[in-house]
Amino acid sequence: MTDGPASTGRRRDAARSRELLIRAAVELFADRGFDRTTTRDIGERAGVDPALIARYFGGKTQLYLASVRVEQGEAPPADLLAEDRLRWLLERLTQRGPGPSFQTAVLRGDDSEAQRAARAHLVERLVDPLRDRLTAEGVDRPELRAELAAAAFAGVVLVRWAGAFPELAATSTEELVPLLQEVLGAVRGAGGPAGDSSGPVGDSGGPRVDPGRPAGDSGGPRGDSGGPAAG
Repeated sequence: MTDGPASTGRRRDAARSRELLIRAAVELFADRGFDRTTTRDIGERAGVDPALIARYFGGKTQLYLASVRVEQGEAPPADLLAEDRLRWLLERLTQRGPGPSFQTAVLRGDDSEAQRAARAHLVERLVDPLRDRLTAEGVDRPELRAELAAAAFAGVVLVRWAGAFPELAATSTEELVPLLQEVLGAVRGAGGPAGDSSGPVGDSGGPRVDPGRPAGDSGGPRGDSGGPAAG
């Protein structure tokens, strides 16, 4: 038994509505961030009933995660120890604010489907790539170390966004990247490969920030990062 024209038309309309909602979500989340974007805003931008967000995606959080996948692609991202990846994440999160994945990392919540999806997304994008790297390097307990690094990074992002620590909030991305590389790179332990170009600053041949220098003085010009890493 085959579907009739009416059923085919409904499926086509549903696919089109999903496409319009994702496109509108990508634009609005990029412009306003997650918290300042409402489902009504997304529906109006898409020209679609906002009630369809719950029907097709489950809610605003799941739509956000779907829009991130469309925007960033399905390819696994670089890990947190890669300088370009770290810089790209900091710049993006400074501009847009932390999304639901970071918020659910520190809030107990109600273990809803949306929360589980957000946490799974955080693990997939931050923990898994670093765990795979540490596993390949033969580092002991790679899962735990990757989770520690992701937790430290999420904490920096959230505290910076909230402005809880004035010095951290006021520090530019360019100043913060090498310092954060040193902090996150510590999870590799003493056995991390020497001379790794994506390890903490100092291994890559770039300048190490001297805490005693005035803010903004990195000890010399930085190299071209070559653009953001995929993901």
